[in-house]
Amino acid sequence: MTRYESAKEIYAKLGVDTDAAIAKCKEIPVSLHCWQGDDVTGFDHDGPLTGGIQTTGNYPGKARTPEELLADMDKAMSLMPGKKKINVHACYAIFEDGEFVDRDKLEPKHFQKWVDFAKERGMGLDFNPTFFSHPMVKDGLTLSSPDEEVRNFWIEHGKACIRISQYFAEQTGVPCVMNIWTGDGFKDIPADRMGPRVRYKESIDAILSEPFDTNLVKPCVESKVFGIGVEAYTVGSAEFSLSYAAMNKDKCLPLMDNGHYHPTEVVSDKIPALLTFFPEIALHVTRPIRWDSDHVVLFDDETKEIAKEIVRCENGIDRTYIALDYFDASINRISAWITGFRSFQKALLDALCQPSEMLKELQDTNQMSKKMVVMEQCKTLPIGDVWEEYCRQCGVEAEGWFDEIQKYEDEVLSKRA
Repeated sequence: MTRYESAKEIYAKLGVDTDAAIAKCKEIPVSLHCWQGDDVTGFDHDGPLTGGIQTTGNYPGKARTPEELLADMDKAMSLMPGKKKINVHACYAIFEDGEFVDRDKLEPKHFQKWVDFAKERGMGLDFNPTFFSHPMVKDGLTLSSPDEEVRNFWIEHGKACIRISQYFAEQTGVPCVMNIWTGDGFKDIPADRMGPRVRYKESIDAILSEPFDTNLVKPCVESKVFGIGVEAYTVGSAEFSLSYAAMNKDKCLPLMDNGHYHPTEVVSDKIPALLTFFPEIALHVTRPIRWDSDHVVLFDDETKEIAKEIVRCENGIDRTYIALDYFDASINRISAWITGFRSFQKALLDALCQPSEMLKELQDTNQMSKKMVVMEQCKTLPIGDVWEEYCRQCGVEAEGWFDEIQKYEDEVLSKRA
């Protein structure tokens, strides 16, 4: 008997079919964010990273060109099990030599290389307007700015991104999640809290007035509690963003980033709350340490709980768009991509291997002592053996893959210094 066969029997005693769990996990797409590969730099500017976010570290080998970034993503994805999408920020437009347009004039052709890259690999694309790291961010504000010229610039950028998202979906045959997030806010206590939010609402209304097919484009609004230099007030707060999505369910989804809340809040508990009211939701999975630090996702408690709620909720897998969002420049960036993606895949597989129906029945019949015992038992089930079988079926190594990263660093990344 192999280790997997033994694990399969152990899980079967709890009513869990590990073969079915593996098959289901293969079908769940997770969107891989391009910005881990170059520290959220992009290709359309040379200035600093703004918007209240920060990448720390200076590990050698950062991607400097579209060719390097795509090659690094390819290497990373070759070592990841499971179904993938690619998540692109608007600042990653790829221009031909001598060509440049500002963000309000972006067109699908400026992302054709991303489309070709995704189609060649049978993947969909997600998209994000880039409302930061740009001269038209005035006094830390974009869509909520009191300056009409500034607002209109960013509204046009958002509309351009709607058109690009539609093109992505049409070309790949996969719906495109387009996330609206800004770092708009104030460092200290504002005198007017409502005015910026009214302007922000009107700006999002204007962006979403751009025609699009709601079956192909999935616009989202994402909140945040605070950022660097935006400690006192964030325009797009949790209440604002959730209220906007609730009032515009016909054209907008709520997106939750688990680093964008107070450190004692957990997104895992919010997932079933939102799925009670919204037909679909979107997630950015990260790992916050005391703030939105965007550390690499690990197979930790909250990551596992997020995956469990996606799996447990009624049709939660089909109703939840999952993407990763973290950036760490202190370690090998490709290793960071792979570790985070594998960690969430492992969390999904672990969630699919839980005896969820049994646990629900125990809760509904008030057998809380037994529920606790079974939940504790599940923590030491041989998920590692199931994971190894999952990786084998996906054609990647369960362990030992870091040797490939070390080789790539020695042969490719080290020469970028």
